[in-house]
This record gives sequence, structure tokens and C-alpha cells, in this order.
Amino acid sequence: MAKQSGFKEILAQTGLTQTALMPQEALLWTKQNAKSLFIGLPKEITLHEKRVSLTPDAVSLLVKNGHQVLIETGAGEGAKFKDSQYSEAGAQIAYSKEELYKADVIVKIQPLTEEELEYLKHGATLISALNMQKSTKEYFEKLNRKKVTALAYEFIEDNAGGLPLIRAMSEIAGSTVMLIAAECLSSANNGMGVILGGITGVPPTKVVFLGAGTVSEYAARTAISLGADVKIFDKDIYKLQRLKHAIGQHVYTCIIDSHVLPEAIIQADVVIGALRAENGFTPCIITEEMVSRMKPDSVLIDVCIDQGGCFETSELTDLANPTYRKYDVIHYCVPNIPSRVAHTATQALSNIFTSFLLKTGKTGGIEEAIFANKAFMKGVYSYKGSLTNAQIAKKLGIAYKDLSLLAAARF
Repeated sequence: MAKQSGFKEILAQTGLTQTALMPQEALLWTKQNAKSLFIGLPKEITLHEKRVSLTPDAVSLLVKNGHQVLIETGAGEGAKFKDSQYSEAGAQIAYSKEELYKADVIVKIQPLTEEELEYLKHGATLISALNMQKSTKEYFEKLNRKKVTALAYEFIEDNAGGLPLIRAMSEIAGSTVMLIAAECLSSANNGMGVILGGITGVPPTKVVFLGAGTVSEYAARTAISLGADVKIFDKDIYKLQRLKHAIGQHVYTCIIDSHVLPEAIIQADVVIGALRAENGFTPCIITEEMVSRMKPDSVLIDVCIDQGGCFETSELTDLANPTYRKYDVIHYCVPNIPSRVAHTATQALSNIFTSFLLKTGKTGGIEEAIFANKAFMKGVYSYKGSLTNAQIAKKLGIAYKDLSLLAAARF
């Protein structure tokens, strides 16, 4: 009892009460401008596209943060995710495209088809790829008539100026492309009948890379580890230096604009085109005449075919019929190589989309996020009825508005 009374005296002297020492209820702080997003995930209808934008785990995280997710039935099947997994994660399942496209924010992999564009509601937001090669004036005019705000995820930058979605898909393409080359060289596929790399007493396979970006970095590591004779060409000496540093060992590098490139192409067993697009289009580096002088059954893989391609003989193919021959050279020109490993690609895409959508919700919605973040703004090519991308406008002869000027007028 003496100890208890002494404790009460101390409380009295310090001005505290016993109640003050007990846990107290407090209001949870929330950001006042946060906004719930209504997100729609369509099933891709483009031929052989198996990826989906978000995994069930990502959907669960978004739902727990107050967002609503609507996914079309079967959208995740190609990537080995079931409707039941999405339903258990908190998503609603849409059994028709009419129902799915009621969502405010549509997040998909491939550009909208003509059919999907009709379903898109007035004033919606679209986040998808933008295929500059196939885009038409009519497509953008329809978007503008519906007052759609459209973003191309391949143009969205991070705070360091990088392109996170392109980087992720390039890592996958680079890790996959040498497996494709090995398949094409195999006798089982009527190829040259040589091993990718080299063994004791046998000359190594000659592999030439055009471009010193992420695809070449990951593919070159694989080729070097197998013992292949690797040569890498690029226009930018800095990129070549960066790639050598990233690989961590000596590798043959050379500037594209030299007399060395034609001879390297003629002698190569495999040529991989992975040049970065310039103003939306890949520069065509390898002429038809150079291809005609290549070895029979040699292999050309055009990773940048969706941006025009860097071989004059390139023609768009798909995963069902990925190769064709021209001048007896095997051409592989599939635009969506990451779809070969759709489960892995979906996880990579989902990591980036989830972070982006959570930040967008906390900022106050798509419009607030666009004007609050210049790196995010670079992905916007259509805003509420106006084209905002100068490259597209110049190519198609459409009037456009500078989004940065709209941002300045807004404040």
C-alpha cells in the first residue's frame, strides 16, 4: 500500500494522472487528396498475347488500399493465373467486354484494337503500349472524340529518367533471345546444325549484336558464358563503355558507322537487332544487300520489329509462325518476345504497374498524377480530347497541344 501511495504522489507532483499513462485512442491520419481508382483489366485479344497487367497478389494489395479492380474472365489464363485467384484477391470478374469497359482506368498490355476502342467509355483513362508503326490518324481521332486520356507505358519514365517497363521487358527479351537463337540453329528446326557457343576443338559460334542496351547486355552474358564469339555494335561510344562495365569482362565492341560492320554481318552465324528507337522508330541499319551475302541458314532476330526493325528484310511475324527465310537466312521477327514466358513477364509488369497505380491513387487520381510528375507526364499522348505527342502529330498531320503548357495554365 505504501508503494502505491508513493506512486500516486509522484504522479501528482509531475501533473500526470494514471489515466494519462494508459494507451489512448487517436485518429488515423489519411491523405486528404487520396482517390480510389476503378481499374479494369481486359483479356488480351491480340494474337498470341498471353500476358496480363496485374497478378492476383497485386490485385489484393490494390484492393486493400481502397481501389476497385474489375478483370475480364480468362484474362490471366495465358499467364497461368485463374479467375478464382483474382476473385479471392478481391477483384470482381467481368463476363463481357461491355461490363469490363465500364471501369475508369483500363490497364492492358497491347494497344487497343478497333473493337476494344468502341467499348471504351467517354472520359476514360487508357494505359497500354502504343505501336507507332500501326497507329493511324483515325485511331487518335476516335480517342479524342471520346475525351480519353491515354498513356503509353513505354514512354513513362522513373525519377532517374529511365524507362522501367521497357527495362523489365528488355531484361526478359535479352534472357530469352539466345534460347531462340539456339532453337533456330538446331538441326531439329532445319537450321545450321551448330551449337550456340563452342566446345573444345570446334570454332565458336559468331554472334553479332546491334545496340548496346539492356537486351544486348543480358543476351551477351548468356552468349559469352556459352563460349560464343561476341561482337557488339552501337552508335554511342558511351553505351558501349557502359555495357562492357556491366558485363564485367572484355568483349569486342565497335561503332556502327564503320567498315567493320558489313564484314561482321557476312561472317556471323547469329545477328540480333536490339537498337533503341529514335523518335518512335528504329533506324534500319542492315541493308538487303548485306543480308543476301550472309551464310545460308544463319539467323537474324529483330527484337525491335515493333518499332520498325533494324533489318531491311524484316517482316512482322507472330509466336505461331515466328520465322521465315529470305536469301536462305532465317528471320525471327516476333514483336512480343516476353509473351513466350508470360508468367514471368506478368510478374515483372505487375511490380511496376502496382507501384504506379498506388502512387496515382495517393496523389489524387490520374489527372493529378500527370501534372504532379513530369516523368509520368511523358507517357501521355492524348489528354481529354487533344493529342499531346509532337512526334505522332508530325507523323500523321494532326494538331496537338503541348501538355506542359496545359500544366502551366492549370496553376
